[in-house]
Amino acid sequence: MRHSNSVRPLALCALILTIALAPAVSLLARGSGEDSGDTNQQDGERGFTVHSGQVPLDIQYLTAEEADAKGYQAATLAGGCFWCMEPPYTDIDGVIEVTVGFSGGHLEHPRYRQVVEGGTGHLEVVQVIYDPELISYDEILEIFWVNIDPLDDGGQFCDRGEMYRSAVFYHDDDQRSAAQESKAALDDRFEAAIVTEIREYKAFYPAEKQHQGYARNNPVRYNFYRTQCGRDARLSELWDD
Repeated sequence: MRHSNSVRPLALCALILTIALAPAVSLLARGSGEDSGDTNQQDGERGFTVHSGQVPLDIQYLTAEEADAKGYQAATLAGGCFWCMEPPYTDIDGVIEVTVGFSGGHLEHPRYRQVVEGGTGHLEVVQVIYDPELISYDEILEIFWVNIDPLDDGGQFCDRGEMYRSAVFYHDDDQRSAAQESKAALDDRFEAAIVTEIREYKAFYPAEKQHQGYARNNPVRYNFYRTQCGRDARLSELWDD
C-alpha cells in the first residue's frame, strides 16, 4: 500500500531492523541544548547507536579514490532499500567490493536513522567497486535496472520517501553517457516514463556495520522483509519476458 505524501511513512526497512535488534535502553533526548560536539545516544526504538555529531564511521571499505589508485572503478547506485541492492552484485565476477550507504544529500557522515527520518537529501545506495578488465560499467547498469522499478518516483516497492528513490550517480563523463544511453534504451519497453535520475556523484558515506552484508548475516529476516515488501513480485511484472 502506498502512503500519502502528507504522512511520513514508516519504512519497512526500519521496521524489520526494529524486530532484528532488541531495545537496549530508553531513547535519550536528541538535539537538546545540552548536546555539543560529537555525542552518541542509544536509540531504544531500534537498539543501535545514534550519533548527533557527524564523525566518520569506522567502516573498512575502498573509497572511490582508493579504488581508482588500484586500477578499479566505482559505481554508485540507488535502488531503494540498500539491503536488497547489495546481493545482486556480491557474487559477480569482477566485483571487488559492495558497500551500502548514502549519497546525494547535504549532511556529511549521516547515520541511518537520520536518513530514514527524511530531510537529509540522501538516498540509500550501494557503492560497487569493480575491475573494468573483468566487468564493464554497462554490465553493472544492466544488473541495476532489472533490480529496480524505474517507473516509481515516490520510492521503491513498499519503501516510500525521497531516500528510497532510484538514481545512478555518475563518477565521470563516460559513466554519465553510459547511464543516459542505458536509460534511453528502456523507453521502448515501457509506456510510462523512466523516472530514475542520472545525477553527478559528490560523496559516499557508508552505513553502520549492522547494515553491511545484511542479507548474508540475517537471511531469515531479510527474506521476510523482501517478500513482504513485494519486491520480487513487482520485478517479475516489469522484467520477466
